[in-house]
Amino acid sequence: MSAEAADREAATSSRPCTPPQTCWFEFLLEESLLEKHLRKPCPDPAPVQLIVQFLEQASKPSVNEQNQVQPPPDNKRNRILKLLALKVAAHLKWDLDILEKSLSVPVLNMLLNELLCVSKVPPGTKHVDMDLATLPPTTAMAILLYNRWAIRTIVQSSFPVKQAKPGPPQLSVMNQMQQEKELTENILKVLKEQASDSILVLEAALKLNKDLYVHTMRTLDLLAMEPGMVNGETESSAAGLKIKTEEMQCQVCYDLGAAYFQQGSTNSAVYENAREKFFRTKELITEIGSLSLHCTIDEKRLAGYCQACDVLVPSSDSTSQQLTPYSQVHICLRSGNYQEVIKIFMEDNLTFSLPVQFRQSVLRELFQKALQGNEALDEICFKVCACNTVRDILEGRTISVQFNQLFLRPNKEKIDFLLEVCSRSINLENPSDSLKGNMASFLKNVCLGLEDLQYVFMISSHELFITLLKDEERKLLLDQMRKRSPRVNLCIKPVTSFYDIPASASVNIGQLEHQLILSVDPWRIRQILIELHGMTSERQFWTVSNKWEVPSVYNGVILGIKDNLTRDLVYILMAKGLHCSTVMDFSHAKQLFAACLELVTEFSPKLRQVMLNEMLLLDIYTHEAGTGQSGERPPSDLISRVRGYLEMRLPDIPLRQVIAEECVAFMLNWKENEYLTLQVPAFLLQNNPYVKLGQLLAATIKELPGPKESRRTAKDLWEVVVQICSVSSQHKRGNDGRVSLIKQRESTLGIMYRSELLSFIKKLREPLVLTIILSLFVKLHNVREDIVNDITAEHISIWPSSIPNLQSVDFEAVAVTVKELVRYARSINPSNHSWLIIQADIYFATNQYSAALHYYLQAGAVCSDFFNKAVPPDVYTDQVIKRMIKCCSLLNCHTQVAILCQFLREIDYKTAFKSLQEQNSHDAMDSYYDYIWDVTILEYLTYLHHKRGETDKRQIAIKAIGQTELNASNPEEVLQLAAQRRKKKFLQAMAKLYF
Repeated sequence: MSAEAADREAATSSRPCTPPQTCWFEFLLEESLLEKHLRKPCPDPAPVQLIVQFLEQASKPSVNEQNQVQPPPDNKRNRILKLLALKVAAHLKWDLDILEKSLSVPVLNMLLNELLCVSKVPPGTKHVDMDLATLPPTTAMAILLYNRWAIRTIVQSSFPVKQAKPGPPQLSVMNQMQQEKELTENILKVLKEQASDSILVLEAALKLNKDLYVHTMRTLDLLAMEPGMVNGETESSAAGLKIKTEEMQCQVCYDLGAAYFQQGSTNSAVYENAREKFFRTKELITEIGSLSLHCTIDEKRLAGYCQACDVLVPSSDSTSQQLTPYSQVHICLRSGNYQEVIKIFMEDNLTFSLPVQFRQSVLRELFQKALQGNEALDEICFKVCACNTVRDILEGRTISVQFNQLFLRPNKEKIDFLLEVCSRSINLENPSDSLKGNMASFLKNVCLGLEDLQYVFMISSHELFITLLKDEERKLLLDQMRKRSPRVNLCIKPVTSFYDIPASASVNIGQLEHQLILSVDPWRIRQILIELHGMTSERQFWTVSNKWEVPSVYNGVILGIKDNLTRDLVYILMAKGLHCSTVMDFSHAKQLFAACLELVTEFSPKLRQVMLNEMLLLDIYTHEAGTGQSGERPPSDLISRVRGYLEMRLPDIPLRQVIAEECVAFMLNWKENEYLTLQVPAFLLQNNPYVKLGQLLAATIKELPGPKESRRTAKDLWEVVVQICSVSSQHKRGNDGRVSLIKQRESTLGIMYRSELLSFIKKLREPLVLTIILSLFVKLHNVREDIVNDITAEHISIWPSSIPNLQSVDFEAVAVTVKELVRYARSINPSNHSWLIIQADIYFATNQYSAALHYYLQAGAVCSDFFNKAVPPDVYTDQVIKRMIKCCSLLNCHTQVAILCQFLREIDYKTAFKSLQEQNSHDAMDSYYDYIWDVTILEYLTYLHHKRGETDKRQIAIKAIGQTELNASNPEEVLQLAAQRRKKKFLQAMAKLYF
């Protein structure tokens, strides 16, 4: 060795093998140390990370002198980077299991396309049109690798994927993830379109009878040399890593089987192909042996596939058919041979070969069929459940709820079968102690749970019971049973049945009362009461259940009925009808009310009118819960009956306040404002506060289009609500002689309590009525002197702007009511932008700025098709924009503040510039520059970054200014279109952050 060569070797060996973290790929590229790095025991970075970084660097786009983005250049550096990525994959022996686990679909797609390119596969040529037998071995292997990956990726994409828990929202990361997701979806779309071609290519590969070769690091180095230096070595049959024909066919068969199995969900005939491929894979694995270096098959997964194929496509070859228990159970279920299923399960209790989950799924399937009306399966369900229960107790698990339910009413047949299952599930010749203990405990617990001593005797005298339990244990158990029933001798089977003993009168009365409580059939209720009154005349049967409640206003009339039977029947029919109405069982409620109406019509006009009123309320509930939900107007007959009730002047009729309340809400919801305004009788306005409130609301809505001076009713409604929200006060002198002021939160001065008003409002669904009420309470909230941030609402200008006595209003209760009303209104229509703005203002006023932004953005989204259209200016007013700006500022999102300043009718440069000067910003900063359309702000940004020495950010700002659509010489329409597009993208980006 020359001195010069020795010096060069010493210099090379003295260089560090671990490059700096920031430039390791450059180090490997320039120093050709890749192989040395990969030979390390635990190379850092790992090989798959090298592939990603090499390909990312090679595919990075370039920017020309005009700041235009260009495709990655095809220069020497990029070609070497791609070659290095291929060499790392070759080091991993092109193991798709490793590559798929660690590389994303776009990266692996790029890697395999590069392999096709260096393997001399002509671009643009369909693989299915190429004859693999005539191609060079490395070329054919590259095509097989690509098409194997293609169908594996399609199969993998059909599996459910657990979504990773997202971290804190970062716009740049979210954009990158979205781009990768879209790229993956596009690649999958192409792969699925070419799936049939890929399958044909792999099927053709199974016909090859020659060994193939795949590129190694050495052959890839040869490819990088000058063409004259290769000497055709890479084209010969001995270049690269040898893959035997059997190894290649084994991998291809497995991948084809998985593809066919996945297609079987839409075409069951394909399962036959899958079965054939999987069983061929098993044969090839046997031939190759488990020591193959290039054939890695997940044999557990393969066994699962084969088992599934056995179930889905049983083999027709009777000589070779060895059905697994899975297949046997599946065939029996399809043919309805349930007795054979029970036999298999009892045999499995000895072998424990079937998983518990599979046995439970069979039981669930039988339960579902039984619930669909197949009563013959009830017995089968119990027998399968008993088999599963015995399996559970043998393995030390608890008894299932299903078994306890099915064994709730035991009989001789059930006891006999349970004992048969227990006997056939344990080998008494050589049982383990744990199995014997578990079975003995189970039988003892069954005995202790039985009430009929005949069944206890059946178990305690059985051979299995005697074998498993010692004499002392059996004696102790019998003693326990004797204590529970001392008069019965367990050794003698009782002769007299319990049901042969005649029942006493008190037992019969109790049974009838129980039936009376449960029944909702009016004629059955009448029959039971007649029987009860025939047995005793001393009882008041309307008191049997404390759940039977009749409104107190009706108690005097009903309990004043002299005939006991009639009184009980009327009371119970009405109580049950009201209960059915409460639980929305309207059909039974109508039957009960109709029977009660027919009964009282004969003797009491007063009760007849009571029942007519209750049936009117029931019909309102029925319509509102049924067709009214879809917006269908109520029948004219129902509207006439509601009017008739409101105009009713019958004296001495007990009336429930809730009926008038529901009638008024019904009229307001269906826009019967003309009637409420002009035709409601005056006496009803004076006597019923809900009618008064409904009349004021209807009149206020009617006066809305007119001038403000004519809105007299709005002032009347304002005064009524102010009175409801007022507090009464009283003075009290203490022991020290001082006078203190005590406030009472619920005032008696208004026409109703605030809680009653809130309850009435929550029966309303008409948007305009809710908007009027909301605006009234919002105005009342804003009137207080210490308010800092007003809440905005539609029609707020129709209300007075002051209150003579502010101290009389309970503003805390008003604030709570506003929040409650907004929550209710949004439950009626979550897309009403006016209500969303009110909700946002509430959060803004209470310093909850993130929540406020959420609802401001939601208000804009619902009225602009998620910002694909311009947000109406009456939604995003200057006040709303300024509040959004303040929210962003207080959240330290200063770049967002600058962008929002452009949304104002006159751009607020002062606020924008001040926010951009802030360096402690919590938003994406320069990632938002593409959303700025005002050139003045962009120029200020350029100046600011230049002043701070932030070259990269300055370039981003310059690039944003340089966009042609922002040129000041453009027509106004072009500038407006550019601004509108940036507004859309910015608001959509904000929505993703805050929704």
